[in-house]
Amino acid sequence: MLPAESRYSKLRWVWTIASLLFYIADIGSDVGLVLKYVRERHFLWAGLTGAFVLVGLAVTQVFSYAWYKDDMKDVFLNPEGKPTLSTLACMRLVSLHVLGMGILTRYVQLLKAGHRELWAVSSAPPSLEEERGAHHRLFCLAADLSMLKLFEAFLESVPQLLLQTFLVLRHGECSRVQYVCMAFSCLNAAWALVDYRRCLRRSLPAAQAMPAGLPSAVYLLYKLLTLASRLLAFALLLCLSPCALGGLAALWLLGTLWAHRLQTSFCRRRTTEWVYRAAVGAVLTFTFFNVQGQATRGPMTLYYLLHAALAAAAPLLFALLWTPPLSLPGTTAAPPPAPTATELWYFWPVAGAIAVGTGAGLLCLAVYYARMHPPGERREADEVDGPGGGGPPLGGDRTRAFLQL
Repeated sequence: MLPAESRYSKLRWVWTIASLLFYIADIGSDVGLVLKYVRERHFLWAGLTGAFVLVGLAVTQVFSYAWYKDDMKDVFLNPEGKPTLSTLACMRLVSLHVLGMGILTRYVQLLKAGHRELWAVSSAPPSLEEERGAHHRLFCLAADLSMLKLFEAFLESVPQLLLQTFLVLRHGECSRVQYVCMAFSCLNAAWALVDYRRCLRRSLPAAQAMPAGLPSAVYLLYKLLTLASRLLAFALLLCLSPCALGGLAALWLLGTLWAHRLQTSFCRRRTTEWVYRAAVGAVLTFTFFNVQGQATRGPMTLYYLLHAALAAAAPLLFALLWTPPLSLPGTTAAPPPAPTATELWYFWPVAGAIAVGTGAGLLCLAVYYARMHPPGERREADEVDGPGGGGPPLGGDRTRAFLQL
């Protein structure tokens, strides 16, 4: 009998179903919001909302298909050594990814494999090594899925949250569909962050699993609070001026160039590797993501120092530089006195939320890595964003490729 930490549990299988439902609800709420904007003739907002959905889908389909091809050469995920896919299977796989169903296909594959392993009745019980290999393959499949969900969250859900937050602040109202969209985007991003952290540590036998309960809750709070304060700071700057989009683009470019400078070797193909580095740049725009595969105390400290500087600068710049919108031409009545920046309904709540989110988030970060992180002697290069952690390994060849960085 395998120890509990090496087993893919039935509870994890059930949580996979919940994750699938969150994913479908997130995409569905975004599509519903696009249709709402189209009906109201807000074509710019409809286009941006739809673009985030399409970009997230497109990038994850590229990775999913490339990893399916790579897995044919992986002795863990293809133990029969089948050299290639049949023409029919390859056409079906391509069709599913062209239709944007790559992640759904992986969910179905993981659920079917998990059900077969966890509930199937066998005449002869498997040996310990066979059982260990079967459960390790399940963790590898889950790790691939968690990585795709992480990229989907930061290419679709998190930008969607930023856009809707900006629209709420700018126009002072929020429809029911917007609330639903923002709620599911937040849930999807939170789930992706924690599941990625937990699943990738479990996918390596030598790594100690992330503790459940309070440590996972503190880690989730650290991520959500720092992410929320960063999104609010960006939204405040966007309310100040559309030029803030140039700052977001610059941050994405810096993150992409940083990944390029580190010469990541996450994918077999050069073109896919470039897409990976661009996706890492998108994640780094909103939260810390370790792409080195080695200790990152310095980069992580610098990242959150800049994060704190942004949190302090955004309300200050808004208070100093905000100007009221110009009155419409042709109006004869004298306009009412324009409020100052600090008299706007959202300034103090947003500024307070930025300060509290940044301070509490960094406090949770310090508490987690000081008191709740797995012991240092068991740390491996699978740690995503800890001061002593490494990069994002996945099952099979992708794990080995990253550990050699």
